[in-house]
Amino acid sequence: MVNKSKIYYGEHESQFCVLRMPESSHSCPVIVLIHGGFWQAKYNLDENNPIADDLTQKGYATWNIEYRRVGEDGGGWTGTFNDVINAVNHLLKIDESYPIDLSRVIVIGHSAGGHLALWLASRIKSTTNDSSFNQLSVSIQKVISLAGVTDLVKMWNIHEQKKMKSHTAALLEGSPEEVPKRYKLSSPAELLPMNVEQVLIHGELDRHVPVELSKDYYKCAVEKGENVKIVILPDIDHFKIIEPTSSAWTSVINTI
Repeated sequence: MVNKSKIYYGEHESQFCVLRMPESSHSCPVIVLIHGGFWQAKYNLDENNPIADDLTQKGYATWNIEYRRVGEDGGGWTGTFNDVINAVNHLLKIDESYPIDLSRVIVIGHSAGGHLALWLASRIKSTTNDSSFNQLSVSIQKVISLAGVTDLVKMWNIHEQKKMKSHTAALLEGSPEEVPKRYKLSSPAELLPMNVEQVLIHGELDRHVPVELSKDYYKCAVEKGENVKIVILPDIDHFKIIEPTSSAWTSVINTI
């Protein structure tokens, strides 16, 4: 039996999280889940429900976060980013009411959520007076990127080559040429080293976010001395990686 609570961290209808608590009453580690959907309003946190249920049944508290997305009032630059920070910081406000252990927080993000998870990790060491973003107050033990968008410039280029609408340009309100500073502040590949343990898991058959993004990021992270692992899964596509019944999900559980 999983106990579920919907908890708001802001006033907008998308500024909420769903906390799932396992039955055990002792203090348990927390897994923050960040959904994908290329940061667009038409996709929501429901895609993470199956893995949230699975992880909670395995004894973790899960914090499945929703955030304002492109197409919603306040979504995009910089609202989407600050929502993710505020959602994670809100764990400090509920700490007294639930038996959660904030010294053991893991963040798992899928696709665009993988981008936000890695970006979030970069905020831990951020002591710059960068006024664009709020301060992250919760320490993160590990980040697991599932088919994550590790490099926003490369993703922009991929969409350009395919003559597709650029979701990264919609998020940052411009191309890498138009708003270069925004890409530098928000693309994980630009923010290395982060000094946080990172695991990249990516299916070789991914047609939405090519596996090369994780491979290139991994090489760069290793060169910068990061504690980083990569798991490439043959015969796995973009969505199998978040199906609890798939072999890919077993790989994710093993890295936790």
